[in-house]
Amino acid sequence: MSERWKYQIKMGGIWGVFMTVFNVLFEIKEIPFLEQVSKPSFYIRAAAYIVVGIFVLGYFTWKAKLKQQNQ
Repeated sequence: MSERWKYQIKMGGIWGVFMTVFNVLFEIKEIPFLEQVSKPSFYIRAAAYIVVGIFVLGYFTWKAKLKQQNQ
């Protein structure tokens, strides 16, 4: 696996997990934790955050890292 993909998975995965946890904590007053986790929409949303994090955020942070290294 290339260095780029390792970096993108690491950065995007961390962002996706962080956003999932943040959303759970944000909605915890309205919907209890166990009820949120028991719904399929929770897992779909979590997967979407992780995928977007890896492919979008990871890509742009990788490009920014390369740009910074080349200067």
